Amino acid sequence: MTIFPIIWLAAFVVAIVLLITFQPDHHVTWLVVIVLLTVFAGWVCLPDNPGIVIDFNNDGEMEIDKTIAVRQGLDLAGGLQVLLEADLPGGEEPSDASMNEVRRIVEDRINALGALEPVVQRRGNNRLIVELPGYQNPDEATNLIRETALLEFVELPSWPDTPMVGTPILTDHTQNQHSAAEEEETPSPTAEATAEGEATPEAEATQEPADPLEFVPDETIYPTVMTGDMLVTADVGVDQSVGTQYVINFTLTKEGADIFDAYTESHIGGVLGIVLDGVLVSAPTIQAHIPDGKGNITGDFTREEAQQLATQLRYGALPVPLRVQSTNTVGPTLGQISVEQSIRAGVIGIGVVLLFMLIYYRVPGISAALALLIFAVLNFAVYKLLPVTMTLPAITGFLISVGTAVDGNILIFERMKEELRAGKRLRTAVDAGFDRAWTSIRDSNLSSLIICAILWAFGSSYGAGAVTGFAVTLAIGLFINLFTAVVATRTFLHFILMPISEEALQSRRWLVGL
Repeated sequence: MTIFPIIWLAAFVVAIVLLITFQPDHHVTWLVVIVLLTVFAGWVCLPDNPGIVIDFNNDGEMEIDKTIAVRQGLDLAGGLQVLLEADLPGGEEPSDASMNEVRRIVEDRINALGALEPVVQRRGNNRLIVELPGYQNPDEATNLIRETALLEFVELPSWPDTPMVGTPILTDHTQNQHSAAEEEETPSPTAEATAEGEATPEAEATQEPADPLEFVPDETIYPTVMTGDMLVTADVGVDQSVGTQYVINFTLTKEGADIFDAYTESHIGGVLGIVLDGVLVSAPTIQAHIPDGKGNITGDFTREEAQQLATQLRYGALPVPLRVQSTNTVGPTLGQISVEQSIRAGVIGIGVVLLFMLIYYRVPGISAALALLIFAVLNFAVYKLLPVTMTLPAITGFLISVGTAVDGNILIFERMKEELRAGKRLRTAVDAGFDRAWTSIRDSNLSSLIICAILWAFGSSYGAGAVTGFAVTLAIGLFINLFTAVVATRTFLHFILMPISEEALQSRRWLVGL
């Protein structure tokens, strides 16, 4: 159990209760909130952050297992690049609509795989180019993209005649599929001519090997109760009754629930086999009537195997079969030195901005500098918590959002200086500066957020993951900027100016940049 989140949450709750009880000045309230958020964000930003673990269970509930880490994109950390091609009989060209549906399903599967900001783009009429940031297992990735697990619920005999878990078995559903496929096949003229006479030795030697299912030792054909077509959801869970065992929890459609309801009611004490791709993975005994269409698939799954299986079941079959044309493991295109230089350039850029604010605006610049540092910490914490895949375009979006944060402070301070030149008192000028600059800050950020939404929609529709990453980091920065540039800067400025009297300001106007 990681204790820090609990301590932080308790401190946050206690602080809010005290603030409500004693109702101090609103600047004090905001200062407490800012400090608590900054401490939590700083903890999230630690490079060796252990994550948020918090268990309990055995029906004490509460299980949160949240990994907190930086997720790097293909250009920073490398990954896989897969070229897929439609594999229709006779080289037939797939329709445009079916290829668009294939692209959508593949993208959904990749997101479930954990590779954020994937690039899934059509290349020509019958190909897809897929990039998986940070993923290094080509076989597992291509299997997940191309295949769909066939799930069957099968009626089995009771022990000792129950087949062993892990063995291939025949079902009437798969037999019917094979029969239908054989009927659809059109025999070639050569095959027809050979069939009329006796088979020659050469013909026998070149015959295709029989279907592997024909060699299954147990030739019994078991009846299929229903298939995975009736699944609504399939998610990974943990069975605590037998240690930490991963299972796939599923929910059935209304039709599937009715079938399950009637079958389990009439077969209590019987064995219901769960068969995946022709292999028996579980053979539970029906202990009770199951009317709600909910259950789980058990097996000796690792977490990765359970996640992959749940994803295959959840997203269904591809409308067009795919074959892998090529698979490349992509190294970081920038290299470690380039990444370090980019980070160094970013730090220098932020440092120059901070120096400018301090030199030009003096005391107000101190509050802006503090707010900007908190802005950077909060952004990085959000990137790790969501998580956001960090690519060069995503980093660019963050740096541009830094510029918008500084723009907001400049608007505020210039309005404040105008009020001071007009003869207003210091506190009045500060309040007027923030109040009158707010509408400009709000409208400029809102217009930028609209552009981010358009970029995000464009990137999501056309597979331009780099554009999506840029839009996401820029939008996050704009939202956080509304908090730090207005609330945090105003709070810090209040406490920094508190010791300065009006008389002192009149003789030292340079303190506020005049």
